[in-house]
Amino acid sequence: MKILVIGNGGREHAIVWKVRKDDPAVELFCAPGNAGTAALATNLSIKADDIEGIVAWALENKPDLVIVGPEVPLCLGLVDALSEKGIRAFGPCKAAAQMEGSKKFAKDVMIAAGVPTARCAVVHSPDEARAKIKEFGIPVVLKADGLAAGKGVSVCMNQAEVEEAIDTMLITKSFGDSASEVLIEEFMTGEEASILAFVDGEHIVPLASAQDHKRLLNNDKGPNTGGMGSYSPAPCVTEDMLAVVQNRILEPVVAELRKRGIVYKGILYAGIMLTPTGPRVVEFNCRFGDPETQSILPRMDFNMVEAMNACIDGTLSKEMIKWKPGNCVCVVMVAGGYPGKYDKDNPIEGIAAAEQDEDVDVFHAGTALKNGTVVTAGGRVLGVTAHGPDLRETVAKAYRAILKIKYDGAEYRTDIAHRALKLEKE
Repeated sequence: MKILVIGNGGREHAIVWKVRKDDPAVELFCAPGNAGTAALATNLSIKADDIEGIVAWALENKPDLVIVGPEVPLCLGLVDALSEKGIRAFGPCKAAAQMEGSKKFAKDVMIAAGVPTARCAVVHSPDEARAKIKEFGIPVVLKADGLAAGKGVSVCMNQAEVEEAIDTMLITKSFGDSASEVLIEEFMTGEEASILAFVDGEHIVPLASAQDHKRLLNNDKGPNTGGMGSYSPAPCVTEDMLAVVQNRILEPVVAELRKRGIVYKGILYAGIMLTPTGPRVVEFNCRFGDPETQSILPRMDFNMVEAMNACIDGTLSKEMIKWKPGNCVCVVMVAGGYPGKYDKDNPIEGIAAAEQDEDVDVFHAGTALKNGTVVTAGGRVLGVTAHGPDLRETVAKAYRAILKIKYDGAEYRTDIAHRALKLEKE
């Protein structure tokens, strides 16, 4: 079997790792990949958003499956382009990927489907934004409509933060066209959880729950990031709650898309706020989450490629999805200065030492090979992942591994899984 994985982050390294674990003999490629995928697959010098380049390679090399990791190529229509050429690809089509590519589109779908979510208004100027925020009250949430690498959301707790968000999105236009429209949303309170599901156009099978940590600093302080860590399962997501999410959120959304002539196949990721009145949608993504993938995939007790092919073929069933017991925790190490300006090309030491524990895997994100040495190449550098039966010990295991890894400017949160650990104490 020949498989191509698209992307170069921690999510893609985890996908490559899982594919290789399921089938050691698979012929595996990654475009463009990173230093971690290079040890398991052949990296290709093709960018993830180079639709023509990926299609050309696929036509020449005829992979059995292309797995698309990031949101950008999905929103650009990579799956459509591959499918038109008869190449099997896992991920939603361009029209379905609007669930992530346009928060306004996703909100319209949710409202039409009767899905519980935050009250919202769309604005185009600073004055419109201020007027709506006065109506909604503070705290309030501002969201760039389009893709912003996980950073286009501002949770504003006071007027100063409101003005900063307005300036970033609507005056200095730091997110460019992604913030040509901005959503003003009411602030929701409660536990936030990530519910990912395989979807084959009709059937929906949720994956193990997870929680991530979006803020840069301990105690959920500091700026939003692409994600500073995750753990699975999320104890706040009970079986009853998961059933509510499937029945009231996932199934109505997929059905509403079908009504619009859009067949959703791939991963549907719902960010859920568990409010006192029940689960409400924060936002949707059209792919595996990052870093949720790094804590979910090691718990999979099934062949992931077989499940992906079932999604493509419309033959998905819940019986094929099984989970290993225990917990998995991923702590993200970042470059100093992230999510702002950060250094690159700093040599990384100690990864092999960290992985000497058989319960620890280090997933590369922003890394590259330079003269045979692994160096930093991005803001989020590594996802140090541990698994085990006991959550507290699993967290400790991840942090013991982190202490073995060294590079200039290394930073990380020290409180990953704090919500779950607090629940254990209660």
